[in-house]
Amino acid sequence: MDYKSDIGYRKETLKKLLYNIQKSEDLIIQALYDDFKKPEFEAVVTETHYVISDLKNTIKNISSWAKSKRVFPSLLNFPSSDYIYKEPYGDVLIIAPWNYPFQLALCPLIAAVAAGNKVSLKPSELTPHTSAIIAKIIEKTFHINHVEVFEGGIEVSNKLLAQRWDYIFFTGSIAVGKIVAKAAAENLTPITLELGGKNPCIVDETADLKLAAKRIVWGKFINAGQTCIAPDYILVQKNMKVNFISYLIEEIIKAYGKKIDKSPDFARIINIKNWYRLTNMIHGEHILFGGESDANKLYIAPTLLEDPDLDSPVMKEEIFGPILPILTYENQNDIENVVSRYEKPLSFYIFSENNSFAKKLISKYSFGGGCINDTVIHFSNKRLPFGGVGHSGMGAYHGQRSFDTFSHHKAIVKKGNWIDLPMRYAPYKDKLASIKRILDWL
Repeated sequence: MDYKSDIGYRKETLKKLLYNIQKSEDLIIQALYDDFKKPEFEAVVTETHYVISDLKNTIKNISSWAKSKRVFPSLLNFPSSDYIYKEPYGDVLIIAPWNYPFQLALCPLIAAVAAGNKVSLKPSELTPHTSAIIAKIIEKTFHINHVEVFEGGIEVSNKLLAQRWDYIFFTGSIAVGKIVAKAAAENLTPITLELGGKNPCIVDETADLKLAAKRIVWGKFINAGQTCIAPDYILVQKNMKVNFISYLIEEIIKAYGKKIDKSPDFARIINIKNWYRLTNMIHGEHILFGGESDANKLYIAPTLLEDPDLDSPVMKEEIFGPILPILTYENQNDIENVVSRYEKPLSFYIFSENNSFAKKLISKYSFGGGCINDTVIHFSNKRLPFGGVGHSGMGAYHGQRSFDTFSHHKAIVKKGNWIDLPMRYAPYKDKLASIKRILDWL
């Protein structure tokens, strides 16, 4: 077993993983439902088939991604051949979240294995059924000295973080991300942090309001709003507010029916702690639609709130649930007064037919990624980097960037011996002017 240098071995192992996932897809879908009633459609589109697609793409491209790359040499090193070699970091720790517990555990793992690393995977304890099926699939696929799953709660995470790693990949909350970053700093361990934030969604007077409402409802309430890139709040142009709210309500009912608690297409809140956190955000607010909840079923209806105070609980932190505050603006200063209150978000959404307005907002604000006239879909393109900035994260992955994330890029210069230019060697007398001309030319 030579997973560090044998590309063929890595590829065959990933093919085995693909087979085991496809064979277990129905069990994975059931596990996701058992954990928080994730609808089958969402389980397939955002979890199992997303991972299957990522696996197929990685298997197809792993040989080219792993190849050393020749780069143009520097004249200062003439004669030479210059290369970038990609080598695995070594022992990698991946800590996965609960909201997309299969996808966000397996996709980083696939990349880490493809890059030649040894992997320790910590799935979320909040989704025990999914965690268990992940552990079974990994056990069937990998030698224990290659990939190992560590199930359990916070105590397991703390023990893992107390060890020394060559790379750590974490997806989760900002608060836990800071703990991971602090642990990594003890050993100067490089990390990727995929976090979150309050993602703005701006709707101007030129937007197609009906279509905007349809796309926002989908992006916000998929997975019951428990998505790090979901729109967190809406800023709609003041004159458009009434019509826009009516379209939002219409689209929610179209998607989930009038009895949303009976809908097979609406997930549940992950646990009672988060249920209480979210219902406390609704308390005392002006509810335009929804607001119903049931602690026994961990249910909270898609809820629209009108103009919450910016210092209220719902506007102080990332919502991460099926609650959508709707605020208004009249000019760009109003937008800035809201958006600038918060740390750099993971995503930013603009609905507008005014290209100059959209481009100005994209240039003005720093954020991980986003969309114009849609939500969430930027995540699906493997050719786009996915990652945060500032408090919403550090590092990016997807597609080849995932492989590169788990690879150290080693610079190598192979120097020719058939000539040895004397300019760089001491004594330096009368050489400075010549070397400055060369440096200026470069």
